[in-house]
Formats: sequence, C-alpha cells, structure tokens
Amino acid sequence: MTSQLRLRRRNARPALPADSHVHTQWSWDAPAGSMEQTCRRAVDLGLPAVAFTEHADYTTWVANPHKPVNEQWPERAGTGPDGRFGTPPLDVAGYLGCLQRCRELFPGLRIVSGVELGEAHWHQAEVAALLAGHDFDRVLGSLHSLGRDAPVMVDAAMYDPARPGALIRAYLTEALTMIESAAPFGVLAHIDYPVRYWPGRRFEPAEFEEEYRGVLRALARSGRALEINTRVPLAAEIVRWWHEAGGDAVTFGSDAHAPEHLATLFAEAAAVAEATGFRPGRHPHEVWRRG
Repeated sequence: MTSQLRLRRRNARPALPADSHVHTQWSWDAPAGSMEQTCRRAVDLGLPAVAFTEHADYTTWVANPHKPVNEQWPERAGTGPDGRFGTPPLDVAGYLGCLQRCRELFPGLRIVSGVELGEAHWHQAEVAALLAGHDFDRVLGSLHSLGRDAPVMVDAAMYDPARPGALIRAYLTEALTMIESAAPFGVLAHIDYPVRYWPGRRFEPAEFEEEYRGVLRALARSGRALEINTRVPLAAEIVRWWHEAGGDAVTFGSDAHAPEHLATLFAEAAAVAEATGFRPGRHPHEVWRRG
C-alpha cells in the first residue's frame, strides 16, 4: 500500500448514516429551508441518503402568550377567529415536484420522500386522506402538543418552571396513547421533544425511566422504529432502554430546518447506536437494526 493511500484512508471521514428527518421550504416552520441546498450539503457531507419529512399538522393550538408562533412565522400561519393558532396544509404537489427535480439534479444521492404527522392519533380522517392520496417512503409520528381539547405547544407548556417533571410525564403518557393507537406511522420522532425546553438544571432521564421504558416497550410491540434525534442529542440511556425493550430498529434525524443543520452530531449518534447493539443495514440508506 502506498503512503499516499494510507494518508487518504487515515484522513477519510467515517461514513455517516442517512438523515431521515429533514425539513425544507415546504414545511410551514422552515422559512430558511431549501431542498436543493440541503441536497448539495448532503453530497458534501457524504450522506448516503436524506429523507425530506415535511410537516403535516392539523392541530390548532391555544396561543402561547410567551412566544406567539404567529409572530415568528407571519407569512405561513395565523390565528383564526376562535383565537387558536393554525398552520397551512402541506403543498404535496409542489413538494413532490421539487423532490423529483432534486432527484434529477443529484442522481448519486438517494432522496427519500416523507412526511411528519403531528398528533396523528388526533386527526385520523385528515391523516388517512393524506396518505391515501400519496405514497410516502418515510412516515414519522410526532407529538408537539399537550391537551387534546385545548392543545398547547410543548414549548408553551414548558414555560411553567414549577412543574417540568409533570409535563415530561404528561408528554410520555400522550406519546404512549399515540403509539397504542392505529395512527399510521413507522417511526416515532423525538421521544425527548420536551427536553429542548427543559429549564435550568441538567436533564436526567433516569428520573423518568419507568415512563420512558413503558413507551419504548409499547413502541417495540408495535413494530415501529425509534428515531435518534440529534437536535438535542438523545440520551444514551434511552437508546439502551430501547434495545432492552426489544426494539428492532433505529433511524437518525437531525430535524434540520435549514441546510447547515443537516446531520448535526451524526457521528456521535451513530457511535451510541453501535455501542448499544444496532448495526447499519445492508444498504447505507436503510434503517439500523439490532446486531
């Protein structure tokens, strides 16, 4: 082996898993998103695949008095006469057309279609109509809200610093309800979503181990996969509990809403998954499964 070849191998970046949770301009909360620029970033990073899982949200939320969402995205969403905040529907035709153009522009990158269903178990008719008309490759189930009758976004709920633990437990209870429903999703996104808004002290998953394990056991029984979301790196303990619960598969998701955030901390997340006992599939774009 030549010295130059040794040097190239030594300096080569480790292979990263596919990013299976990415948003672009087609998601209502990603005004800085760009599908084309994200594809270009994926090629630069050497990703084997990227899944554009755009938001499909049907929940209308009680306004957050601390940080109104309609002030953050005034062109994409607004408050109705009932005082609740809603978002526009996903432009599926526009999204799929853009996806096809990117597949033509980047033939060496596997580009996966997808959708992220918010509170899918609350909106069965709308979700069924969306999925009946379109064959998405990747369907994420996510929970961003608490309180079905008067829903609030989790970030609004977490403004109450006196009871963050109770809110985590309420979130996991609702996640369990979603998993045990007939909601048609294949991957549970960001099981630790409220941790993004955790106040002050360090978050300790062990304080909620029983609740997390209950959710993970139900997820394993359902045959769905767990997402290792890196927006706030998923704690290694939770990945281990997933393996111990009999979980068969994991995906990796940056939850990027702008191209520069694609595959953030993926090398570290992949190391956690491997150390726990999950291995890459036969093809780089596939989910990782138990070793």
